[in-house]
Amino acid sequence: MTVEMTGPALATPFVAEDDELSFDGEPFDSLRLTATGPTAAAPPTPAPPTPAPPTAPQPAAAAAGGPAPRIAEVVREVRAVVVAAHESALNAQLALTRLTLAGPGRPLAAGSQALVLPPAAAAAGGPAVAAGPVAPDVAPTDPVATEAAFKPLARSGRRELTGADLAALARGEVAGVFGPAYDQEGVNPDVRLTDPGEATLLTWVADLRLRGGSRTAGSLHAGLRALPGTAAPGSFAGAAGSGSLADALQAAAAQAAKVFALYAGLHLCLADARFVAGPPAEDADGGPRTGARPPAPTVALTADGGGWDGTGGELVLDVTAIDLIPRPWLAVRALVHAGGRLVAEVRDVAVTVRERPGAPVGADHGGAVTAFLGRRTAAGERALLSEFHMAHCARGDQGVGLGPEFAAYRGRRATRLPGGGLRLVDRVMAMDSRRGDLRGGATHVTEYDAAADCWYFTETANASMPNCVYMETSLQAALMLGYYLGATLAEPAEDYSLRNLGGSATVLREVDLRDATIRQHSTLLSTNPMPGTALQDFSYSLAVDGEPFYTGESMFGYFNAPALARQTGLDGGRLEPTWLDALDERERPPVRMIDVAARRADPAAPLCARGHLALLDDVEVVDGGGRFGQGYLRAVRPIDPADWFFARHFYLDPVIPGSLGVEAVIQAMQEWVIDAGHLAGLTRPGFVLPVGVPLQWKYRGQLLPSDGTFTLEVHIKDVSHRPGRVRVTADASLWKPTMRIYELIDVAVELRDEGAPSW
Repeated sequence: MTVEMTGPALATPFVAEDDELSFDGEPFDSLRLTATGPTAAAPPTPAPPTPAPPTAPQPAAAAAGGPAPRIAEVVREVRAVVVAAHESALNAQLALTRLTLAGPGRPLAAGSQALVLPPAAAAAGGPAVAAGPVAPDVAPTDPVATEAAFKPLARSGRRELTGADLAALARGEVAGVFGPAYDQEGVNPDVRLTDPGEATLLTWVADLRLRGGSRTAGSLHAGLRALPGTAAPGSFAGAAGSGSLADALQAAAAQAAKVFALYAGLHLCLADARFVAGPPAEDADGGPRTGARPPAPTVALTADGGGWDGTGGELVLDVTAIDLIPRPWLAVRALVHAGGRLVAEVRDVAVTVRERPGAPVGADHGGAVTAFLGRRTAAGERALLSEFHMAHCARGDQGVGLGPEFAAYRGRRATRLPGGGLRLVDRVMAMDSRRGDLRGGATHVTEYDAAADCWYFTETANASMPNCVYMETSLQAALMLGYYLGATLAEPAEDYSLRNLGGSATVLREVDLRDATIRQHSTLLSTNPMPGTALQDFSYSLAVDGEPFYTGESMFGYFNAPALARQTGLDGGRLEPTWLDALDERERPPVRMIDVAARRADPAAPLCARGHLALLDDVEVVDGGGRFGQGYLRAVRPIDPADWFFARHFYLDPVIPGSLGVEAVIQAMQEWVIDAGHLAGLTRPGFVLPVGVPLQWKYRGQLLPSDGTFTLEVHIKDVSHRPGRVRVTADASLWKPTMRIYELIDVAVELRDEGAPSW
């Protein structure tokens, strides 16, 4: 640990590798506002608002009688309001700047080892946490989760903790404090807030927020016990490691970090584990750490901190990094206030949840899970494998995620689940399979939690979940089954890429999937090995509360590099033109344009895909055109190697998800429905996935970062109406620059008024 005085800049915290926006000059930080030298005349920093915890904590500054203290208090409150307003304006301005520079989605560095969650509105080292008073009758609102946001393993309604709650956490009674979703049947007795003999330095916790803080990765506010030592003006009292105030502040920040780690459920995916200080010692894939060492914790006094006696402190915690791999961990920054002033800052404190040596963490050889690994669902059912294992399957050590046979794939281009917000399988609940038996008949039951704050619910034009998530969550569950059985293990030295080749799927009923746990049932139908390739067929269904709502079949292929390079598209390697380009110039019909980007630029524009799901900027329309004479649509989308989905799908093997190609077709159709006036007469319209219409797709190629563009066309073939509903069905194709690679039959969209009778 380093002890230092505040100077022009403090130690650099854990930051995201993709935080690319920078600027010259000292960033505004409403929680610091400290003097940086003897001639500086910065005003004192107001304390953060003290929430009303369940037990009355000691206030940050004791009020004295008489008018002068009351006037001073009013001045502090006014200053806090001004500071908060200033920070809010800066955050809004910076958010707009980031959106302008980065476009609809910000890419993550492909080699990023942790889901370090940068804010949408703060550059590294900028405003850290919200400051200023909050109206007592208005609860703070968490921001909507971004695509890169860490997904907690459990959720609690608790926002405040009393001293008794903290004492319970120190005894390891996590479920007793946060609720039954945190129960682990006693397999983690040593996951505690404090070690034996260690004093609890926090007296209360308030404003626990999963999406709070400067990086929207989490925050909390806590009261501190009287800490040992006194900070004399200009120096710390005592050196690090000598029982000084600096040590106490670091320990308090670590305890606050543990509170948040327990709140987010980081411990729920391991058994026989404990907290250890610091970030993981290895890389995300379990190999030896490469690159720069993580910064050591630092404690810095502000100019106002000189002479502070360690009493009356309050701590605001800002989570700066959080991830499940290689072991669950988080890093934090903490600001300490006392007497109405910012007195200290603690940076780069990290804690990791790690199993004891020899404790099982995943499947055994052969894929069997012989021990309870600590994960239970919110309904109390034991899981075989958890979010921790799925994260390793996506971008970590597949030996941990799937079993020791897969450890050889570390750092290689191999079959993987997508990562980030595109990883749509959370847990393996049941297996009826044997590794190596690829003949067909094996089944897996998996689950995915579609939390209401997931990014796609906000960014879709649909009333609920977009079609691409239906497709991805079902197909990912199926591929997990085939890969887990060992489809590539017969040739361990060969690198295989997984590609979906086609399928069909049908929506069985209309259902709002916000906050639903989706149970995925997957069955392997057959495996057909060929030189450089293996093909697998699956059937699958998705259910909520025991009732299916989606069913389908699909084929996957495992391809080595030469086999993947031999793909010739849907037309035998020929570049077949689009319908519009195939027409003689003299027969070319009038073409009009739907300006999707202009409509999206209007925040009030209804039923518009935004953010990461903003896949099109414009759509060409030929009224009455196409193969069926009902209308023709065409769109071209640029492909940027920095597009967000390449870092997610797949690690070390970037390719555009086929489901997003289908989603682009659906968005073109949705824009046509709105442009054609079908909103008229609907009071609360929304797009839904049509029930009972089998969608068929065929993929014979891939969209790579180097492809430059893709082109899609849609042939409208039916427009049907029911009371409060309109349904449009079409056939479609998608091209890369050299060939046609996707074909869709009976792709459909439906616009319905809320409460309209079923189709």
